[in-house]
Amino acid sequence: MACPFLLRIQSNSQSTIVNLLLGLWSVKGQKTEFKESTGGTEMRDIGIDVIEPKGEWDGDSNCPFYGSLRVRGQIIEGTVSRVGMLQTIVVERQHTRHMKKFERIEKRTRRYSAHLPSCIGDINVGDPVRIMECRPISKTVTFCVIERGESE
Repeated sequence: MACPFLLRIQSNSQSTIVNLLLGLWSVKGQKTEFKESTGGTEMRDIGIDVIEPKGEWDGDSNCPFYGSLRVRGQIIEGTVSRVGMLQTIVVERQHTRHMKKFERIEKRTRRYSAHLPSCIGDINVGDPVRIMECRPISKTVTFCVIERGESE
């Protein structure tokens, strides 16, 4: 069982940092300081500029802001087309494609299943959202909602 806290030792003569999983102490040279634990309810920085969610966190580990889910890859903007599943929504994105042979433009639609964290709040059909790629959460869900857009 690993300890969730970190002891960090750095000598002044060397540039190496030795990380030991021992306790809540941080030793840098001669100075010792105590790091307090927040209990895991502090919001993480996910690496993208998004509006901070205002909802409450229910302890779900598949939350990019409060849990341990890491988001990476592409960011997609779309509208919500279905909200029936538990903690999952379907996001629809429409784009146009030019057909060179027939000199026409066709509309294409792509649907993504996305995980809806509890901290994002209630989302209704037709709301614009931004989703981002993450590890596979289930068979079809590989995206997570990171921001809710303004309702039109």
